[in-house]
Amino acid sequence: MESYSVSVIIPVWYESAGINERIAHVFERAAEAESLLAVEIIVADGDPTASTIAAVEYDNVICVAAPQGRAVQMNAGAARATGDVLLFLHADTVLPVGAFDCMHQALHMAGNTSSGAKTGAFSLSIASDNWFLYLVSALGNWRNRLTRTPYGDQAQFFLRTYFEELSGYAPVPLMEDVEIMRRIRQRGESLAIIDAPVSTSARRWETEGMYRCTLRNVLLRLLYGAGVSAQTLSHWYRAMKG
Repeated sequence: MESYSVSVIIPVWYESAGINERIAHVFERAAEAESLLAVEIIVADGDPTASTIAAVEYDNVICVAAPQGRAVQMNAGAARATGDVLLFLHADTVLPVGAFDCMHQALHMAGNTSSGAKTGAFSLSIASDNWFLYLVSALGNWRNRLTRTPYGDQAQFFLRTYFEELSGYAPVPLMEDVEIMRRIRQRGESLAIIDAPVSTSARRWETEGMYRCTLRNVLLRLLYGAGVSAQTLSHWYRAMKG
């Protein structure tokens, strides 16, 4: 894969205030890339009123209205994608400098072996100077390398043909990012975790409380790993958020 095209799929839910800034950021990162043939951006809006789509100011961005649910929205965006690689980017996550070349190198180098990666993600950082959130991201990166299960806010990416082979994300209300990585591990296939970190917003921790949000996330992951269904966890998650 000497040069390649990428479809960046951004699932959104009431992100009208920041969507154009995020789109501009993706185009800026794409302009840096030496290995990138073309980039397309797809905004998949789960809001029934399509409020984020209405705020998009770029004519060259594909806008997709989809039922609410991150997995469903991302699959709807992927169905419209034409890129060789699909990059799923949360609306509150910023790509590192050189992101597209790093992704190309990870897939291209892995592709030189019979067991090479067809998927991967970036390392994680949280956009905050708070020591506790630095610890959360550091422990998360350690866990990622141990379990090979990067989360969705680490900008998961896939060769498009491989994503289609996996039949995309499972249409579950929660844990779709963990579920797809679990399937990849069960297949005995490798993935690439790029050292360069994305920067994800601290807004969840700031809004819900750092300790409460972290404890909830840990419990959700442990319960899912113990076999509790995503549907059950979704009900509990909504109750916890109030």
